[in-house]
Amino acid sequence: MEQNTTVPTLDFKYWLDKAVEWGQATTLETQKDVCLHLPQLQEFLQQTYETLKHMNSIVAIQQFPLIGQLLGRLCWNPFVIGYDESQKTLMWCLCCLYSSEPQNPVELKANSWIRSLLCHLLSSSKWESNEAETSTFISALGYTSADYYCHLVENIVSSLVTELRGNQFNGLTVQGSVPASRVNAVSLFCLPLITLPDITPLLETLLLYHGGSSKEILSSQFLEAVNDAFLKKKIPLSESSVFSLWLRHLPSLENATLHVLDQLVSIQMNSLEEVASVIKDSFLPQAASHPAIFRIVNEIFKNALLETDGTPEVMTIIQVFTQLFVQVLQNENKQHKFPLKAYFPHHYQPLVVALLRRPFELPATCWSQHLTHISNMVKALVEDTNISSSDLLEVWFLVACFGEWLDIAAEQLLKAAVEPDALLWLLAFYYCPQTKNLQRIQTMAEARAVYNHLMMLFNTTTLSVRDLQAAVNSITDTEQCYTQHLTTHLLTNFLLFSSGGHMIAQEFISHITETTDRSKEVRSLLIRTAYRINQNGEENQKTVKLVNELLQKLNV
Repeated sequence: MEQNTTVPTLDFKYWLDKAVEWGQATTLETQKDVCLHLPQLQEFLQQTYETLKHMNSIVAIQQFPLIGQLLGRLCWNPFVIGYDESQKTLMWCLCCLYSSEPQNPVELKANSWIRSLLCHLLSSSKWESNEAETSTFISALGYTSADYYCHLVENIVSSLVTELRGNQFNGLTVQGSVPASRVNAVSLFCLPLITLPDITPLLETLLLYHGGSSKEILSSQFLEAVNDAFLKKKIPLSESSVFSLWLRHLPSLENATLHVLDQLVSIQMNSLEEVASVIKDSFLPQAASHPAIFRIVNEIFKNALLETDGTPEVMTIIQVFTQLFVQVLQNENKQHKFPLKAYFPHHYQPLVVALLRRPFELPATCWSQHLTHISNMVKALVEDTNISSSDLLEVWFLVACFGEWLDIAAEQLLKAAVEPDALLWLLAFYYCPQTKNLQRIQTMAEARAVYNHLMMLFNTTTLSVRDLQAAVNSITDTEQCYTQHLTTHLLTNFLLFSSGGHMIAQEFISHITETTDRSKEVRSLLIRTAYRINQNGEENQKTVKLVNELLQKLNV
């Protein structure tokens, strides 16, 4: 880049000498000299900013090696930063020197220095300990140092917010009021100051601002930094500003979704209430009321599920997210915002409608009939000879997201007088979606054998672990892991919903987890059962107590 002569190097030397001479203007003589030069200094600072804003930080420092010393000294002179626009111009100049992508320790140290200097300019607490140094200037204005700097920050933020909001009228953009370059510059100005509480109104105003340009006008570094601070709970943001952030910056939405997954997978889930609380706090279910956000989050979840080979923790997280999303969607539907097809554009809509029905919306006596209806629709789609592997995967993931119905299917097989084939087929598809018809027939035969074995024992009041050994053998001998998953599901429900199963539950859970390495899977099933009982208001305290005892045993 050619040298820009708008700001001669000689001027930097002249003003640096002046800044050194002035110090912090503690004597009457230096104060008079500062006041005499303030108009010319401000003009110089404005020219400096106009030059710096066209350079990156590396070029600026190379071309003007004295700039850091000069700005640093001026920022500590109360007469300089108190004059007209000088403080604001100093902050803009410092932001121009900030490296968005520091490449070495020197640039990292420079960034840290700039952040501390900016926080010094804007933070009242920094100045309270230096009252003597600033009292001459600030007292003449009738302020304490804390009041002065508090109002200064408020006024800067308020001024910028008013400027930006003045470009909006009843949600519409008034063209030409604020140039896109100006809005981008304001977002860069905020970059080192994002976690300061007084800046939050400006952050939200920027996030909700939409100019006439088809391109994003906010700095990508700003959007990334705001999202990172929000995810780490360093700043509070309104729902609307978070939604706008994710809609305008896809990487932030992706990071937010992965952050929730990492957060929940890294902890041991003790209840779905805990999982639901974390997901709600993330704003993802609420933001997913916008179809574009929902489809992206769903795609990330699907990839996470495939990459982790369908681990119980990830599956449970996805199912809880889906339940929370459905709750939000039902509220949104009252306003008739978006049709279902906007959320599920590639799916058979009657199946989507059936899965969206929450169990508590139907009498328990209708659950088996509803599940049979779901199973028949899924079977018709899956057995269509024209279905591709990707379409099959989409159908499976749709069913998996609404896993609450699968858990109820496993319960109904044991608790209600039902024709088992449709429900067993649905469970078989859930646990082995990619298998061919012959393999699924084999899985069905094995599942039916386990089911018949359990039904013979269901009304037996006195059981031993040996009585269930045949069922356990049927899942340990087979090489098909998905058959083991299905059978584990049935066995767990047998222990929870049969009187004889209650008596041997703790002993048998220990046996099955030790011999089949199914502890995480059983924990997820138990947690989901407890959550569903609480959500649906079922008054089965005996089962709830047993679930809690089994979870405690698994946690040891």
